[in-house]
Amino acid sequence: MGRNGHARNVMDSVFAQALPNLIADTHYPRGRDFAIGADLHIPFPIAVRASYGYWLSYFCIISRGILALFWFGVQSAYGGQCITVILTALWPSFANVPNQLPASAGITTQGLVSYLLYWLVQFPFMLIPTHKLQYMFWAKTVLVLPTALAMVIYLCVKARSGGDFFNEPPTVHGSERAWLWLSAMTSVTGGFSTLAVNIPDFSRFSEKPGSQIWQLPMIPLFKCVVAVFGVLSASAAKQLYGQVLWSPLTIIAEWQGSSGGRAAAFFAASVWMLAQICVNISANSISFANDVTSLAPKWFNIRRGVIFASIVGGWVMCPWIIIASAKSLLSFLSAYAIFMAPMAGILVTDYWLVKRRKYDVPALYDPHGIYYYQYGVNWRALVVTLVVIIPLLPGMANKVTPDAVSINPGLQHLFAFNWLYGFILSITMYGLLNLFFPDKATLIPAVVHGTPQVIEGLDVDSEKQSFDNAIKPSMEVSGAKEVGLVAAT
Repeated sequence: MGRNGHARNVMDSVFAQALPNLIADTHYPRGRDFAIGADLHIPFPIAVRASYGYWLSYFCIISRGILALFWFGVQSAYGGQCITVILTALWPSFANVPNQLPASAGITTQGLVSYLLYWLVQFPFMLIPTHKLQYMFWAKTVLVLPTALAMVIYLCVKARSGGDFFNEPPTVHGSERAWLWLSAMTSVTGGFSTLAVNIPDFSRFSEKPGSQIWQLPMIPLFKCVVAVFGVLSASAAKQLYGQVLWSPLTIIAEWQGSSGGRAAAFFAASVWMLAQICVNISANSISFANDVTSLAPKWFNIRRGVIFASIVGGWVMCPWIIIASAKSLLSFLSAYAIFMAPMAGILVTDYWLVKRRKYDVPALYDPHGIYYYQYGVNWRALVVTLVVIIPLLPGMANKVTPDAVSINPGLQHLFAFNWLYGFILSITMYGLLNLFFPDKATLIPAVVHGTPQVIEGLDVDSEKQSFDNAIKPSMEVSGAKEVGLVAAT
């Protein structure tokens, strides 16, 4: 959204980052959805059954899984760019590696080597159980912000200022400026939309409820700081390098002219690569693994799920082609957030307002339990989801293929704030439908906990006998064939 700063104003861009974070950005549903995992120790594919119904929940699971698989490949391709900078810093001749691949490949020999190396670095971390990766995520937390700050300071000092961006007036006014505001806020929220529903997959490992509280003030704070960093860096880069550079890796690539610059490039690119790995694990691979494990528990566990994601999302989908030539597909992935907004809104409303944090965990694993509703579908969630998504579909088609699909200004404006529209409308509608048409069977007086048996990461092949004898019978009785929390029988 900073790329639109010239059309509006740089301060508009910064505030457009801050406002959705402070009011209705994904940190709010993320913090609220975090509580579901922390309180009940269940992942998203299981938690969503309480609001959508046993079988309708599969729509949410498949929708999230498809998005995670695509973004895994795209994020891996960006990670490969980090490797290119690192190798060039170590061996400057790597920048001149001759290309042996045809143009139709969508990638150069240099790019393919970098991508392969990144994939090999990332893959072992994906096989480590998520609750054992906390130190890696802490390392990312400690290193990324100081690295970003150091880059900003260096660029501003070398440029002798933060550039002229902050002094440039907006070029649009009135309603056009207002709609650009909403579009910018949607760009911010849409980019992190999957995290709003992914968080229970990780928070289920929390030692105590309430561990998410610190996120509520810190996430919007860091996002605002990063927004300012991006504007300052791009503005200073324009003075130093003659063009506006928004990507940190593009800026770092300009430092390869001296030994000191290459050292700085190596360190900075390594930190960004660490951040990329953490994002791909937390936002994509684990979420997809939980989804596919829930869909096909006979064939998948978490480890097999992340391996599948790394192969299909990382290689079969050829993500470098997506980045290089498929702008419409990237637009589709961004617009796909329209499906995430009602999921997050319904999940938050159901847990906090409708059922007052009182779930029957064993029943979530029972295909004929209280969360079966009618025919496995909670009609309230279905109605809300359709009402939210259907008006946004023309805008989604226009964003993906603007030359082939034209829509009226009203639908364009509606799509401009699709996340905020979908999230807020889903909360309102779902709450009202449950107020006037409650499903009394699911409104239990107290929470019913399950029996925690975390088998995530279990090597089913080598431990199949112990699995069959000790765990599988109890899972079958309760219907809990998914990896996660095994309900009490």
